[in-house]
Amino acid sequence: MKAERMAKPSVGEFVRQVRQEVSKVTWPSRTETIQSTLMVVVMVAFAAVFFFLVDIVLAKLVQLALSVGS
Repeated sequence: MKAERMAKPSVGEFVRQVRQEVSKVTWPSRTETIQSTLMVVVMVAFAAVFFFLVDIVLAKLVQLALSVGS
């Protein structure tokens, strides 16, 4: 059984449809964008510090475990 082919719109029709869809988008305000960006930066900084500390603890544990046998 052959799959039905969808008709391809012309370039002009495609651009018209894209513009129509973009006009429906609710864009964030400048304040919302700045707040969201700051939250991302803060969360990334917390994650970086957390994983840095976990890495140090695990490195010390591995050093301790390896020194016990020798």
